[in-house]
Amino acid sequence: MASTDINGFILRNYRKALVVPAIFLVVAAACKISYSFSGASISPQVKTLSVQRFFNRAALVQPGLDQTLTDALIDMCRAQTSLEIVSSLGDVDFEGEITDYKTQPVTVAADAYAAMNRFTITVHVKFTNTIDPNLSFDQSFSRYEDYDGDVDLSSVEQELSDRILDMIVEDIFNRAFVNW
Repeated sequence: MASTDINGFILRNYRKALVVPAIFLVVAAACKISYSFSGASISPQVKTLSVQRFFNRAALVQPGLDQTLTDALIDMCRAQTSLEIVSSLGDVDFEGEITDYKTQPVTVAADAYAAMNRFTITVHVKFTNTIDPNLSFDQSFSRYEDYDGDVDLSSVEQELSDRILDMIVEDIFNRAFVNW
């Protein structure tokens, strides 16, 4: 008799053990799961993207910086989205200009010379989303890097510019496509 009770107990629990995962699988299959490795959240209606050339309108113009910025934004969009990049106006469009490119002292040493300098680049961006205009924006993005006051800007300018532009491009991309 004890053997029959144990077998009945096992059979009842075995059925429960099969039913619970089966229900979970049915519910999970019914759910639509959406994810992205890049973190980009782009409407499926958006198919094309365009990036207009960013002009350099800063008081101090660094030759080629405008093209470097434009190319970096195109490269980021190409790497992080599956949108077709077009030369005409796309469903989403970036345009803008470099508005500031400067260096200034941050801290001053006892001898009245700069101990640290700050190198800053500011980019104004107009992002237009024709599919969902509420996601459009018109905003400035600014980043900086500090460098030692004993160092001549020309010796670190390219490295600092590259780092700053990388950060700005990431900020622009995140503002346009990553809806946290």
